[in-house]
Amino acid sequence: MRWLKLVVGCLAALAASEAHAQSSLRIVLINDLASLDPVQSTAAFVRNHGFMVYDQLFGLDQAGTPQPQMVETYSASADGMTHRFTLREGLAFHDGAPVTAADAVQSIRRWAERDVVGRALLAATASITETDARRFELVLSRPFALVTEALARPTASALFVMPERIARTPSSTAITDATGSGPFVFQPDQWRAGQRAVYARNPAYRPRSEPPDGLAGGKVAKLDRIEWVSMPDAGTAVSALRTGEIDFIEQPAPDLIPMLERDRNIRTMAINPTGFMIWLRINHLNPPFNDPRARQALLFLVNQQDNLNAAGIRPSEQVPYCPSYFLCGTPLESHAGAVGLREADIPHAQTLLREAGYDGGRVVFLNAVDSPINNAATLTMAEAFRRAGLNMDVPSMDWATLTQRRNRREPIDQGGWSLFVTVANVLDAQNPLTNLYLASPCEGGLAGWPCDAELEALRRAWWEESDAARRKQILERVHARAYQVVPYINAGQFRTLAAFRANVQGIRATTVPVFWGVEKK
Repeated sequence: MRWLKLVVGCLAALAASEAHAQSSLRIVLINDLASLDPVQSTAAFVRNHGFMVYDQLFGLDQAGTPQPQMVETYSASADGMTHRFTLREGLAFHDGAPVTAADAVQSIRRWAERDVVGRALLAATASITETDARRFELVLSRPFALVTEALARPTASALFVMPERIARTPSSTAITDATGSGPFVFQPDQWRAGQRAVYARNPAYRPRSEPPDGLAGGKVAKLDRIEWVSMPDAGTAVSALRTGEIDFIEQPAPDLIPMLERDRNIRTMAINPTGFMIWLRINHLNPPFNDPRARQALLFLVNQQDNLNAAGIRPSEQVPYCPSYFLCGTPLESHAGAVGLREADIPHAQTLLREAGYDGGRVVFLNAVDSPINNAATLTMAEAFRRAGLNMDVPSMDWATLTQRRNRREPIDQGGWSLFVTVANVLDAQNPLTNLYLASPCEGGLAGWPCDAELEALRRAWWEESDAARRKQILERVHARAYQVVPYINAGQFRTLAAFRANVQGIRATTVPVFWGVEKK
């Protein structure tokens, strides 16, 4: 009888273990979690973390339309100058405190101090105040046609609602408390930077009743635990996926995709169907690129398809040529003013560099070697720039280090930099308001610090204009001006495929990786 009890006990333990395993998901994302503040950093890893632990006032559906999320009801005055919001009942933070209008208002204020969209909204706002525990009001001082779109900001410094006590932290100071009200709860005691981050299901979360739709709708957490693990080596990650050690890879190395597609235990799909843009960011403070002619010279040295081929992007996932600052295949695709980005024109580039006064000084091109696509594009462009006579210095570092180094404004000989590559998705770049690297505000801008009053005036005119036809005309002028001042360069557009185990269900085309509605069968 004792042996029977022992067998039954072992079987019960095994069943419990299997049940727990089925409620857990191990994921590998593009980068590891290196910091927790979604306002202070525009890095994708902070945004991915944010969608785990926080909720948003509005969420973008798959069509890109803002839908109420934490908001229950919303109204705007006939002149569009006063906007009133009521939060849903029963919303609570992970520590049990109720979500109030004061939390929402302070979260908006902190976010608006740093994000390009938030700054634009704040500049057009006369007041934003709570009227009672669940209601707040935003009054504009001048037209702003995209209020709910702004409040649905999902990338760069995404707008997430956090407790007022945390949101009162100056935006210049990084928060370390990840208390939110979202579907998962961050486990700080299990976080090991560079190794793993762990999230547990929030049993108190109240999802909306609508089905999930893009980043909107009901966020039903079906997993008890999500473990975000570090596997910087692409081959190791793919092997771990095939053996079942991990369940999901956001962006497998493109050259390994065919092998995954032949594995009947693996599924692949584009969670971002429109795709990504390789952004070549230029430092406008340091010579030679403080002169627009030197920045224009790069347009005649960048070959988009060479970058995509070097990164191993399959032809089926490439856009061989896209001159649009707002990505090709989108409603706002534009070619106004476009030059270059195909075959190199070295003589013309050299002429522009001479006119800009280039004297052979060092050009520091920061390279994140732990990001395969960034690394491949960086090395490809650096070689093209050398052929035109630029004195290239390409220091290697990891992405987390690069995100810190790029904030340095010093001259080159004091640790400054000239160029770096990052990758933006369609939500980062889709229009003149949300495209954070297009913004050229002179003071307070993002790393690279472009400055052009004319481009800023055109951007503002675009988001203030409510007539669709006139906005289209303004957009063409925005695009043409961008090609004159070159705040950054579209160095190639492409799609990637995510890969996951066949028993993982609920992965959707959400553009950014989210895990509500996901389960393991």
